[in-house]
Amino acid sequence: MSTVLNKNVAPPKGKPKWLRVKLPTGKKYTQLRGLVDKYDLHTICTSGSCPNMGECWGEGTATFMILGNVCTRSCGFCGVKTGRPENVDWAEPEKVARSIKIMGITHAVITSVDRDDLKDMGSIIWAETVKAIRRMNPTTTLETLIPDFQGIEKHLDRIIAVSPEVVSHNMETVKRLTREVRIQAKYERSLEALNYLKKQGINRTKSGIMLGLGEHEDEVITTLADLRSVNVDVVTIGQYLQPSKKHLPVKEFITPDQFKKYEDIGLEMGFRHVESGALVRSSYKAHKHIL
Repeated sequence: MSTVLNKNVAPPKGKPKWLRVKLPTGKKYTQLRGLVDKYDLHTICTSGSCPNMGECWGEGTATFMILGNVCTRSCGFCGVKTGRPENVDWAEPEKVARSIKIMGITHAVITSVDRDDLKDMGSIIWAETVKAIRRMNPTTTLETLIPDFQGIEKHLDRIIAVSPEVVSHNMETVKRLTREVRIQAKYERSLEALNYLKKQGINRTKSGIMLGLGEHEDEVITTLADLRSVNVDVVTIGQYLQPSKKHLPVKEFITPDQFKKYEDIGLEMGFRHVESGALVRSSYKAHKHIL
């Protein structure tokens, strides 16, 4: 397999200058930060220390995680705790909807841990959360960044029934590395889930991948082509950063030029939106992906 050209790869000896993060600023950010602290609201933006928090909040977008903070899967890239999750909080849909209302969010991204311990994989809470947000925030648009629900169609159908403006499911990495990076996930199953969502009427589907885990350039291009083959509309491409020493190491830092190359390739393939850059995360510029 071909590898990324040496001029487009920086050795992982230390974070390069293009990964330096500016502190979030701005009137809107300050206002939302105050509301989060005052009402003890939970967003992935704050708990995950997202580098784009200031920019997203300034544009009225925030990301919320449901179904607890303990995942039943143990992905090698993810900083979320793995173990036995707590019982489902059936009041959570109303809590999330209230948080969105208090913050005045115009576009919300909802994500979750994997809940393979539940018969419905958490899909009922997912649907109830969307319904609650719709009731309390009728003008707020929604993206649901969902697990694969083990590819079980009746669980995916619950998401389809509540019709979020965007339904996203991340591939995370290329096919060769899937077993190592996403231990309990399957590359083909993720593609099948995205294909099913589109075929059942979801207007806008989305996925994302991380780079720097040892993938080759041609594998990235193949992954993009696979996503287009199931009519995915939006793709995000970002740099993997190691959450802790226990997680998979960063093999390389991808340069801005290489990210731009992938963006151009993706747009040529026919994606409606391609967000490609070192600091890009799944919800980056999410409010634009409904257009």
